[in-house]
Amino acid sequence: MADDRRLTVIVVPHGDLETRTYEISYGRLRFYLLLFTTVAVAVALVLALWFPIAAQAGRVPALVRENERLHAERAQVTELARTLAEVEAQYERVRQLLGADTPSGDGQPILPPLRPRPDTATTDTGDDAAMIDGVIQEWPLEARGFITRRVSDGADHPGVDIAASRGSLIRAAGHGVVRIAGIDDVYGYYVVIDHGGGVQSLYGHADTLLVSAGASVASGQPLARVGTSGRSSAPHLHFEVRIDGKPVDPLRFVAAP
Repeated sequence: MADDRRLTVIVVPHGDLETRTYEISYGRLRFYLLLFTTVAVAVALVLALWFPIAAQAGRVPALVRENERLHAERAQVTELARTLAEVEAQYERVRQLLGADTPSGDGQPILPPLRPRPDTATTDTGDDAAMIDGVIQEWPLEARGFITRRVSDGADHPGVDIAASRGSLIRAAGHGVVRIAGIDDVYGYYVVIDHGGGVQSLYGHADTLLVSAGASVASGQPLARVGTSGRSSAPHLHFEVRIDGKPVDPLRFVAAP
């Protein structure tokens, strides 16, 4: 049954004898109240959702500035790392020019310049084998690798090149003392071990050095990680063995696993 009741509103203007009367049914009043409540709730929801979005949007300029600052700092760090590498290379060259890597007091020689002189052709005599026997015995990599160049490939190449994955461990071929752990234009990051008795081994083109000069190392101990530093076009280890400064073929004394 329809609700025919009505609400009468009488308005008496101030200073005016004439009154105004407004009538509205209860049904229509309930409708307007429901509509007003619905609109009010919708507006409240919109405002509740808008304020967090507005707050996040207000942070965007600050985040953009922070991102730009981090990019600038990263570029500075990269430039500093490059400059440090250049300084280290120059320092190593100065040390060599000033004779900082001359023979030690025990009379053991340090490896000669990077490329052998014409009168130091590869030697491989029985006497050499006797000197190295039991001294050089470990394969210089944690993995087998792949030999890409040998000593016999040219008089200007006094060692063997063993291709290996970047980051794999380079190991000492025998026990001894680290005489050089530095960087060179040709060898890149490299390590020289003095095994005593005039026998030395060299490990070149490393990515990271794990030892420093003066350290005693055991046979098979990690020295560095394979890289492509120096005059190199792909990750590999350049491995040399020398007796009294003359290169010999390391593959006579070590074998791939």
